[in-house]
Amino acid sequence: MGWLTPLFLLAVLAGAATEWWLSQRQAAAVTRHRGAVPAPFAASISAAEHAKAADYTVAKVRLARIGLLIDTVLTLALTLGGGIALLDALWRKTHLAEPWLGLAVIGSVALVIRLVNLPLALWRTFGLEARFGFNRTTVPLFLSDLAKGLALTVVIGAPLLAATLLLMERAGRWWWLWVWGLWLGVMLVMAWAWPAFIAPLFNRFAPLQDQALKARIEALLGRCGFTARGVFVVDSSRRSSHGNAYFTGIGRHKRIVFFDTLLETLGAAEVEAVLAHELGHFRLRHVRQRLALSVLAVFLGLALLGWLAAQSGFYRALGVPTPSTHAALLLFVLVVPAFTFFLTPLSCAWSRRHEFQADAFASRYASAAELASALVKLHRDNASTLTPDPVYAAFYYSHPPPLTRITKLREQAQPI
Repeated sequence: MGWLTPLFLLAVLAGAATEWWLSQRQAAAVTRHRGAVPAPFAASISAAEHAKAADYTVAKVRLARIGLLIDTVLTLALTLGGGIALLDALWRKTHLAEPWLGLAVIGSVALVIRLVNLPLALWRTFGLEARFGFNRTTVPLFLSDLAKGLALTVVIGAPLLAATLLLMERAGRWWWLWVWGLWLGVMLVMAWAWPAFIAPLFNRFAPLQDQALKARIEALLGRCGFTARGVFVVDSSRRSSHGNAYFTGIGRHKRIVFFDTLLETLGAAEVEAVLAHELGHFRLRHVRQRLALSVLAVFLGLALLGWLAAQSGFYRALGVPTPSTHAALLLFVLVVPAFTFFLTPLSCAWSRRHEFQADAFASRYASAAELASALVKLHRDNASTLTPDPVYAAFYYSHPPPLTRITKLREQAQPI
């Protein structure tokens, strides 16, 4: 498999070059339109707010470029540069047996990646986000989140990883089918456990107290034929002033969660319209479609890994001289994104199609005008650019560009 080495290197460098080129286009387009608010937004967004959004977008692009360079160098250093091989050789001196050897090597690589990216995360939170007035995270809270995340990784991730390594070692040729079944089971358990047990470790969730808004939401749920275990408000303002809303849970255990910052910004009719949009994703089976695609992708990925893990050339081509189950997992996780990156535009185009469909659903069960108004406020308060580069947006945007989306909603709101 000597061909894999140049192909992987080409994929990594081509992906990095594409990301860099797209980021340059985005920064140039946003800067070029910094001084003029698009006409459809002129009555709702001031010139100062529009300029802030442009500056914020450009600052994020510049930070992303640093992250891109770090990720590219780190990926090549761990693979072709021999980083995984070095850590593997060091841990083999301890004479650990599997799965403990695999856990130690994979844990070491994960720790290296986390430590290398930690300064960037710190700057993003306490530098960039603070500079534009969004950060509310304190240093103790940041460290607490970091510690809790690490603890969850150890408590949940380590046993799952150990089970995976044991199956790879002992389940025979078709081990990947067993691993697929294991991962699906864990995904379902996590979807059930996350809202009830894990998310509350990081945030406080309180039932919605606004009775008028609650009654309005319950009426909307009834019109849409949707059931939920409750409507909750999360104290996201502890970390950021950005606003959002989401669903969590599965089956009859679904919850509706609003950021407290969102409720501070939007009126009741706007909240209803935003919720109607999210309900559209469920009623139109977008969530099921995405889940089915994820399950299929994991199945195909594990099938491919099952074949690659048996090829000694796979390891040598990517900088690891000694084949092992843990090396197969690590290499696969690091290599696959270099190739799947080029599928990003297809994934985003599918997502944008779903967003338009959910907007149309919201227009039937709530108000298109109120949804448009809510989106304008969210773009304003989150300092989201209104003038992205078209190519950048086509490649990366999972939601339609704001001008296109809001213009279409306002057209739907017009009486026929």
